[in-house]
Amino acid sequence: MSEEESSRRQRAEAKRDPTEWHGHRIVTETDLGAVFEEDDAARRHRASMRRVRHGVVLVLLIGLLAAAAYVALGIARGEISVGASEPTPTPTSTCPAGPFDYQDPSAITVNVYNGTTIDGLAGTAAAQLRERAFAVSEIGNREGGPTGATAFIISGQAGRANAFTVQRTIPDSLYVADEREDRTVDVVLGSTYAGIIPPEGLDITPAGLACALEEGATPAAAP
Repeated sequence: MSEEESSRRQRAEAKRDPTEWHGHRIVTETDLGAVFEEDDAARRHRASMRRVRHGVVLVLLIGLLAAAAYVALGIARGEISVGASEPTPTPTSTCPAGPFDYQDPSAITVNVYNGTTIDGLAGTAAAQLRERAFAVSEIGNREGGPTGATAFIISGQAGRANAFTVQRTIPDSLYVADEREDRTVDVVLGSTYAGIIPPEGLDITPAGLACALEEGATPAAAP
């Protein structure tokens, strides 16, 4: 067969092929069906994944609602208690509030101690208290004097009224309680002691005691 006859035969077969026209490929229904079939598969996959996600979210929501209902029912029955923060209690002082009456100084026995390194301070204070009619018994030294106060006034429960009277006589002094059972009063002088209150400035109004600062408490000041 000659080359010319072969060429004519190929052209004739091309004319009979419905997928070609003038040498160009014609898109057929089969081609379109394959493309759309792939698109449909992708859409079905995406829809399936959305359904899975929605199902997971729904299960989680149902679980949370069930847990909330269980807790609420437990609280209502008293089986579950929700801890609430308790308010911090306000520190209170054990300082005797009184009121205590001013006593006759001549009926009060006082021991005077120097709690500083100032020579002769106890003797000076004892002399001043005797002038005010207090019965001074002991005079000496004692460690642990007050810092920032003129004196510590020390007594047991029975001597609180006597301590109040001594405290009103020594300005800026602070009360300290001990376990003694008698009515005697100790005065431990601090470095700021500068003398007793003059008679004209003495306040004998019944009141409470002004106490030394306790840990976590504020001392009650005598009015």
